[in-house]
Amino acid sequence: MRVHRYGVPGARPKAYFQAALHADEIPGLLVAQHLLRGLGQAQAQGQVIGEVVVVPVANPIGLCQHLNGRLLGRFDLESTGNFNRGFLNLAAGVVERLRGRLSANPVANVTLIRETLRTVLAERQAVRETEALKRALLDLAIDADFVFDLHCDGEALLHLYASQWQRDDAIELGADLGAAVVLLEENPGGQPFDEACIEPWLALRAALGEEGPIPLACFATTVELRGQADVRDEDAAADAAALLRFLQRRGVIAGDPGPLPEPLCEPSPLDGVDVLTAPMAGVLVYRKRLGERVTAGEIVAELVDPLGEPPGAARTPIRSAASGVLFARMTERLARPGQKFCKVAGRESLSHRQAGKLLED
Repeated sequence: MRVHRYGVPGARPKAYFQAALHADEIPGLLVAQHLLRGLGQAQAQGQVIGEVVVVPVANPIGLCQHLNGRLLGRFDLESTGNFNRGFLNLAAGVVERLRGRLSANPVANVTLIRETLRTVLAERQAVRETEALKRALLDLAIDADFVFDLHCDGEALLHLYASQWQRDDAIELGADLGAAVVLLEENPGGQPFDEACIEPWLALRAALGEEGPIPLACFATTVELRGQADVRDEDAAADAAALLRFLQRRGVIAGDPGPLPEPLCEPSPLDGVDVLTAPMAGVLVYRKRLGERVTAGEIVAELVDPLGEPPGAARTPIRSAASGVLFARMTERLARPGQKFCKVAGRESLSHRQAGKLLED
């Protein structure tokens, strides 16, 4: 696993980037190359104020997964499931270590919390290969001010996930990136990488907030760089430039980012996303395009029975429970029973969406 570093180790603010934790999600690999170029130029010009760490290939294990000529790379084939689930939850260990030790100084508290996070993480052992990978990635990011996990969907508009407690940061990043959808989460579940980075700060606030001020000193986000086939230099260069502008706005690197663009959307709650599910097998025919508005109850797609039963009426309509925008869908057009195949981002929470189970594998 190759790690690129810019600036002085330990300098603040610290930003961390990784790409293709799901190894079949290629757009991030190209964006990372444009990021490295831009950061190299900033370094040569003495503009790196803080520290920037970039892991351009975050999952060498997944990149080795080829079956019948196709790259897989989303799930660990040994036993541990989705590569972006099950990261170490350090919250409980950190809370116990820090009980009674915080002060009235928020800066000192942040420093102490970061030191404790690193100590608790260092004590965790990894036995399996994928556990070691996840631990190594978290070790690079756990003390960062800004964490960017670069992903993509099957077919999608550019969108991002962030904590609902960091709404302003998410809106600003979304504006710089031109994100069509910004999803704010409270308890997504599954312990993905971004949650593993932000969760200790939220847990400390809840448990020890009365002992001293605890800033949310880590903004962690998952950026979905459109779809798997959206691998173009023009997009990657624009995305990298937007990420670098965000670092300029946050004082990680020097330079004038220019005025913040107008956001393309209002944030949506993650529990307001309707994830449409196929009730049976069939050929998937969309009635709505990516980016189109959908009204609750409207038909988004139809499932066509390939056997033609009953004759002349072999179509099952699938309707959205949310009013919003169709922003992501799977690339395959043959659905299995129970398969999640597209997402509509609404502005209102949906009763059938359950906290702790909001992410689909």
